[in-house]
Amino acid sequence: MPIAGATIPLNTAEGEDKITITEKVTSPYFSGGATELLAASIVSGTLSDTNEKYYYSIAHSSTPTTPEFHIAFGSTNGFGSDDDANDIKGATEAVYKQWASLLLPANEVTGGFQISTNGSAGLVTGKDTEIYVLTSKRTNMKDRINKKNFSIVLSGSNGVSAGVNISLHLTDDSSADNPTATPAGDRYNIVSGSNGVVSGSGASYKTYGHFYPDMGVLVFSGTELSASIPGPGLAASSSIAAVFDSPKSLGLGFSEAVDEDKNTALRFINCLQAPGAKLKFRDEEDQVSAQYFCRIKSGHMNFSNNPTFVSGSLNELRQTTMKGNPSTFISQIQLINSTGDIVAVGNLSTVLKKSYSSEATVKVKLTY
Repeated sequence: MPIAGATIPLNTAEGEDKITITEKVTSPYFSGGATELLAASIVSGTLSDTNEKYYYSIAHSSTPTTPEFHIAFGSTNGFGSDDDANDIKGATEAVYKQWASLLLPANEVTGGFQISTNGSAGLVTGKDTEIYVLTSKRTNMKDRINKKNFSIVLSGSNGVSAGVNISLHLTDDSSADNPTATPAGDRYNIVSGSNGVVSGSGASYKTYGHFYPDMGVLVFSGTELSASIPGPGLAASSSIAAVFDSPKSLGLGFSEAVDEDKNTALRFINCLQAPGAKLKFRDEEDQVSAQYFCRIKSGHMNFSNNPTFVSGSLNELRQTTMKGNPSTFISQIQLINSTGDIVAVGNLSTVLKKSYSSEATVKVKLTY
């Protein structure tokens, strides 16, 4: 009910009647509220021929026109794209240079991505000339991709037989190691493991890629992927371009030829579409909440302008038992700005009895 004289000024200086808190909130990444995208539901989304020179989209089979991720292949030599006998820059060379410029410090762009490591020593072997770049959808990732919480399972052939007989489980190492600062924000390594738990063969020293959570980008070493899931080998498919959901007789893997017009980025999608493969991600969002402490002192809000509160021409209290110590019941708090506009309304879950002999503090939380 409306309360007479109920406007109580707040001291909105930080730490007085107001505090501001930023909380990190995570939720399922994929459209429709799903955390995982399983192999059986993965399709390559529809793109124009012009775009397919540079990347392919990854979508759910029920919504093929709604991309969840994009995948691109980059090569310093232009492998995997038509470079007209080296007379023009190939699309894959443009992809590599674009991501190097976006993600690497200026003094490292020329040296390119250095991901692959040499044996148990864990030393970087040098420039990775081929990369796969998995980029998230901004509306899905919100502020960033949630670290310690993603899993990628790629499935394919071991280079001997064409069947699906090997899987690679990947996650980030943020739970075990500190990030590397880059122009694109913190960078973590992509390593063997699942759901942020580092495990598996070579997990302590082998790096498969770099993870940039603030950008929603994962860069994979083509060398490490082909070493782990080679496929049937160069000889079996050197003259065959990758085709989505390619015949299993060709095998699935990353070490096939990367000469012109081989749709190399599709190899990543095919290894996601094989049995046992999946993507598992959560987004992360910074939610800012302003908390206002509405302090109701003993002399506040003890009367009502409801006409039933008083009687007679002298407006005497209708309930004689209230004389000397009237009572009201507070059911709602309104926040009003300096121009008198109501900017927020909060309803109490239980009405609050108020009198001269009591005080109260009601916390109003606004999240945005």
